[in-house]
Amino acid sequence: MILAPDPWWPQAVLAAILLGDALLSLRPPRFIRDCLDGVGFPRAWWWTLIAIKGVAAAGLIAGLWLPGVGFAANTGVVAYFVCAAAAHLRARFTGSAFWVNCLGMLALSTAALAVSHL
Repeated sequence: MILAPDPWWPQAVLAAILLGDALLSLRPPRFIRDCLDGVGFPRAWWWTLIAIKGVAAAGLIAGLWLPGVGFAANTGVVAYFVCAAAAHLRARFTGSAFWVNCLGMLALSTAALAVSHL
């Protein structure tokens, strides 16, 4: 296991995507609203997802200079999307949002972890 990312760019790409997702979720478009409603995530808690994605992006960026931080952040992102996939399966909400968005981000975050840290 490598505590400093090598190469660094998959971590930066993942951070940029998560930050974009967090910013987009400030005023969620219909596909995000439909997804969160579809899995039964309470609207009063939607703000937590913005915070989680923002902190994760910050951790990935900090991890470019602080050994171990990026690995921990990337591992957390993988865990987040595993939980999101479980929520989709539990709610039987397995349309295109599940296959493209949820599993796509799980694959991307897992690939970034594998390429940069393993």
